[in-house]
Formats: sequence, structure tokens, C-alpha cells
Amino acid sequence: MKTVAELLKLKDSSHHQVHTIGPDEMVLDALRLMAQVNIGALPVLENGKVVGVVSERDYARKMVLKGRSSIGTPVRTIMSSPVISVDSQQSIGHCMAIMTDRHLRHLPVVDDGHLLGLLSIGDLVKEAIAEQAGLIQQLEQYIRGE
Repeated sequence: MKTVAELLKLKDSSHHQVHTIGPDEMVLDALRLMAQVNIGALPVLENGKVVGVVSERDYARKMVLKGRSSIGTPVRTIMSSPVISVDSQQSIGHCMAIMTDRHLRHLPVVDDGHLLGLLSIGDLVKEAIAEQAGLIQQLEQYIRGE
């Protein structure tokens, strides 16, 4: 199974840049950025360190359902924290286990305190399907004696 570093290299070039937001920026700004770049979550950085993740789920549950205004509410109010992250040497299987156990949809990749990327559950499922398809093809070739 591939490592996180290998998966990050394979990600579509449009997803290589990691979009982030600061904890004191407004929720409305986070929503605009997520809509603009078509993503569902943003790592929250303070002084270069990941201090949280803000997602559409956070917005729905902590803003909309509580009747708060996204104009005057800082991201730190609704971000998920403390951050659960992985390093680039973790396996895809390990990441899937973390995301499943913790009910996460996004997982920051951090090496030596630096944010390298953000994995979504979709990234991991796509890779798992590709690996299974490759294994099936190898087994079929073995059975045919190729």
C-alpha cells in the first residue's frame, strides 16, 4: 500500500496547492474560499502551525443550526481542534483507519511541523480502488498463466 507522500505526488495538479485560513479570519471568508476552489475543508494555520480544520460540516453544525452569523464569527469559533494529522510516511490504510475511527473527512499531512497537504476521504477511497483493481488484474494474469 502506498504512503501518504506517494499519494500526495499523484494528486491532480489543481489540488497540489493547500489552501489555508487563519483562525481570526471570518467564517464567511472561509466559505467563500472553499466555494471558489471547490473544496470542503481548510486547515487553519496560526504562526505557520496547523491549529485546526474548518469544514462545511463545521459550518452546518456550529453556525447554521445555532443561528450564528458567518459575517462576524471568527473561524476559531467553529474549527475542529485539536487537529488529528498524519505524517507523510504513514500508509493509506493507516489514514483510512484514522478517518473511519474518528469520523473525519479531511486529514492534514504534517511533517516536522509543516503542512504538506490535506487528504480527503475521497482521495483515499480513489487510491484504494485503484490498488484493488491492480491486484485483481495481477491475479487474473496469474490465473491465465501470463
